[in-house]
Amino acid sequence: MTARRSKEQISTNVDQKLVAILLQQRIEPILSLPCNMLAGILQEIGHHPLRHIQVCREEEGVGIAAGAALAGKRPLLLMQNSGLGNSINALMSLTSFYKLPLFIIMSHRGGRGEKISAQMPMGYAAPRLLETLGIPYLTISSTQDFPKLGLFIGETFRKNEIHAAFLARELWNETK
Repeated sequence: MTARRSKEQISTNVDQKLVAILLQQRIEPILSLPCNMLAGILQEIGHHPLRHIQVCREEEGVGIAAGAALAGKRPLLLMQNSGLGNSINALMSLTSFYKLPLFIIMSHRGGRGEKISAQMPMGYAAPRLLETLGIPYLTISSTQDFPKLGLFIGETFRKNEIHAAFLARELWNETK
């Protein structure tokens, strides 16, 4: 056996661990938009008894998540950070205003290693937008950050707030 694992093995392991955290945190429903960086997570979600709803636009996901929160569920919005701009009004005038819990996991496009230059502006702006909106967030760049992620998700629902996490590209490049 070699010391280095294949990229596919690393991705699968990371995706499995992330979904295990969602299961542990009793997340339901998961609302998602497509993203290449999140494809493995979306595939792994399909292997578990999780309610997964694909949405067409980010603000649609925010609206469905608000209804789920009102019904006592623990919703998650899974999207690219580029979708943050599309969802700001719904996040602030619905979810935040009515103190509804919502956890958002975003692939951090436009960060280190990004090959598509059009992703760069929002990659830079997204963390600053969350700071301006008063939405606490984490950046997850290693599986060593996963315990913090689980605690942070729990805090979202204890405080009835919006919290977010960026999944950095480096997360799927780990070789440990």
